[in-house]
Amino acid sequence: MWACGAWRGALSGAAGGRRAHSALAQLRGILEGELEGIRGAGTWKSERVITSRQGPHIHVDGVSGGILNFCANNYLGLSSHPEVIQAGLQALQEFGAGLSSVRFICGTQSIHKNLEAKLARFHQREDAILYPSCFDANAGLFEALLTPEDAVLSDELNHASIIDGIRLCKAHKYRYRHLDVADLEAKLQEAQKHRLRLVATDGAFSMDGDIAPLQEICRLASRYGALVFVDECHATGFLGPTGRGTDELLGVMDQVTIINSTLGKALGGAAGGYTTGPGPLVSLLRQRARPYLFSNSLPPAVVGCASKALDLLMDSSTIVQSMAAKTQRFRSKMQAAGFTVSGASHPICPVMLGDARLASRMADDMLKRGIFVIGFSYPVVPKGKARIRVQISAVHSEEDIDRCVEAFVEVGRLHGALP
Repeated sequence: MWACGAWRGALSGAAGGRRAHSALAQLRGILEGELEGIRGAGTWKSERVITSRQGPHIHVDGVSGGILNFCANNYLGLSSHPEVIQAGLQALQEFGAGLSSVRFICGTQSIHKNLEAKLARFHQREDAILYPSCFDANAGLFEALLTPEDAVLSDELNHASIIDGIRLCKAHKYRYRHLDVADLEAKLQEAQKHRLRLVATDGAFSMDGDIAPLQEICRLASRYGALVFVDECHATGFLGPTGRGTDELLGVMDQVTIINSTLGKALGGAAGGYTTGPGPLVSLLRQRARPYLFSNSLPPAVVGCASKALDLLMDSSTIVQSMAAKTQRFRSKMQAAGFTVSGASHPICPVMLGDARLASRMADDMLKRGIFVIGFSYPVVPKGKARIRVQISAVHSEEDIDRCVEAFVEVGRLHGALP
């Protein structure tokens, strides 16, 4: 009997193993089909490996010589600033590599509280709360704040993190056409039946380089009793006279209720995000925001770097003021050459090409000429609107910008993008 049972068990185990193998084979087939579809559409995203510090001049694995980098979010050039690096080293030595904890257990250090206070002062808000990323800040906000009694009204081209964050909440969802304040007003009229109404928009849209009409949005919010939320990831540190962002640029700092932004772009470029706004809101997020409650604290070195970057920015706005002239130089030269550059006056300069393969091939040929840029295509941008997104940094020289334009002209003619 035992032998018979063992035999049956062996057969059962073998059958289970075959089923598991069959399931894995099925999964592999499905995944390979998906991957082949991405390759066939010309939207495959390869990762180039940088072998140096981040900055305007970098080294790339497999490419000889120095490369000019025109696709980093390193707007102020602080990612490798010596004082920022030193502050990170000091925080690492004094506070350790990490906390091995979430904030509410044993993961809050004095440097976390100091940076939160500094961010609130910088944005002229009551309080601030740190997250591992701004994606997490967006994931945590809407679910914690909004209920089925409320409504959120979102620009159709908002960042994926805003879209995903809104999906997590139970509020009624309205989507208005990109930058279309008339459509927003119609949606606000429709949403009057709800308890709270929150208008959610990027301040500067990362793929198009255009800026939300915050003056009109705030005017409508006031008329219809709504709150205004702005994601400032591509504005904090360099838009506005002192780099406070689009609300400063457009003179509505006292009318925007909530700001989410990042430490991973202009403010040192390492990692981290935050929400800043009314004190009771920040207190509620500490109690209910799931990415905050269930994620480890930001590493001390990251906090130290970001804090020093913020100090440098608040001490002087000179670096902010240099951005406009450099951005205008690139945009005007590219447009004079015959390229279409989306947006206006923002250091994000999308060179519109339309075709995904064309954008990818031109970006590859730009690298051969010593210029690091990346082609963007679906699903990052809509189908038929592929582009190469160029990003100007305060530490690019005029010679760097001119060299980039010259390479674009040469490659554009090679691929028929220019006559």
